[in-house]
Amino acid sequence: MRDILVIALVALFALMALRRPWIGVMLWTWISIMNPHRYAWGFAASAPVAMVAALVTLIGMLFSRERESPFKGAPVWLFFAFSLWITLSWLLGVDPVGDYAQWDKVMKIYLMTFVALILLNNRHHIMAFVWVTAGSLALLGLKGGIFTVLHAGNYRVWGPGGSFIQDNNAFALALIVTVPLVYFLYLQVQQKWARYGLLFTMSMCVVSALGSHSRGALLALIAMGAVFWWRSRHKGLISALIALMVLLILPMMPAEWWARMGTIAEYQQDHSAIGRLNGWIVAWEVAKHHFFGAGMSYQHQHFFDLYGYYNNHVIAAHSIYFQVLGNHGFGGLVLYLAMWLATYRTASWLRVHAQALPQAQWAADLGAMVQVGLVGFAVGGAFLSLSYFDLPYNMMVMVVLARRWVQTRGWERDPPGSLLEYAGLMRRKRPHAGVAPATGMARRLPS
Repeated sequence: MRDILVIALVALFALMALRRPWIGVMLWTWISIMNPHRYAWGFAASAPVAMVAALVTLIGMLFSRERESPFKGAPVWLFFAFSLWITLSWLLGVDPVGDYAQWDKVMKIYLMTFVALILLNNRHHIMAFVWVTAGSLALLGLKGGIFTVLHAGNYRVWGPGGSFIQDNNAFALALIVTVPLVYFLYLQVQQKWARYGLLFTMSMCVVSALGSHSRGALLALIAMGAVFWWRSRHKGLISALIALMVLLILPMMPAEWWARMGTIAEYQQDHSAIGRLNGWIVAWEVAKHHFFGAGMSYQHQHFFDLYGYYNNHVIAAHSIYFQVLGNHGFGGLVLYLAMWLATYRTASWLRVHAQALPQAQWAADLGAMVQVGLVGFAVGGAFLSLSYFDLPYNMMVMVVLARRWVQTRGWERDPPGSLLEYAGLMRRKRPHAGVAPATGMARRLPS
């Protein structure tokens, strides 16, 4: 039954994407992030659903009149430069043939990121993109949170098999980064049932992340929680939710969870932490001796034999920073960091400038919550190999498109209402009364 449902949904939206390719972007996003076919047990589990989504989207894009240039801001130019650098790194790496599969996987994600920038061009598209991106992970977090509560945290929560977030630690970080996006949606909806449902989903995402027994996720949660509280327009509500988590969830967690969290300050005695430090040392040395890095992976035995300080055991980078450093050298790391800094600054621009426009309040909320999510990714990513995961790139797309929408007075050309508005899952556009005319505030917005 699950197989039939997944294939039926993919087929339906694939047909729609041929005429409206932006729907194909949503289909790809759902499949790439949530991996719904991995939860089927028959023919759908191995079906090339992602390839189908990409193909119909590209075909539809060829015949679409709504294509735009994807280069809509500094983050995109840096993303393009990083994509080129990755390709050079792969071609000049130590094992181009062996690394091809990883390069191919990453480039497909990057290609569809550019496709999203080409096809999504109004508020309804952006909001749908946020709903699909956040909802794909929030549903898994809801399921994982309920599982954690029912089993009192005695079992770890894992992500969809065969995905970037299959590992419990990676899945936990993805959920933590998703929480501010869900809160952004909470700020936009009108129906009380939807608002309460989103608050409950946020809580379950946090519980699920804690149920993963991930130490890095706990650090990311603390850092993001502080920024979340600071950025929120409803500090009382956020304070109440945090207090509820502390009082109800943490006492429930088993002794094993507390013992694992206690090792954060005892990394000298933790073999896992020592292994990560050793992997980071190797990444640094590889970057020192290879200008473009090792390629799509620096996990080669001869590198660990040469540069391993504590041992010569090959280990994953367990850090977005050292993963990029070892794979793509110092140049790649500079581009990677610059890309996320530019994305954060774009979100900051939205938070400051969109606030002054009644029609763009949603964009200000989006900028603030993307900033919160990026902080969580920056902290938690220091301990996980998630450099190529879709979610932060989707957040980049959101703020870049939203900024262009604000700068070009997108509310004047948006289509009438969307299905989300009619269902009460999006606030209707605010009236134009009292808004600065075209010669006023919007035209003076800094570029």
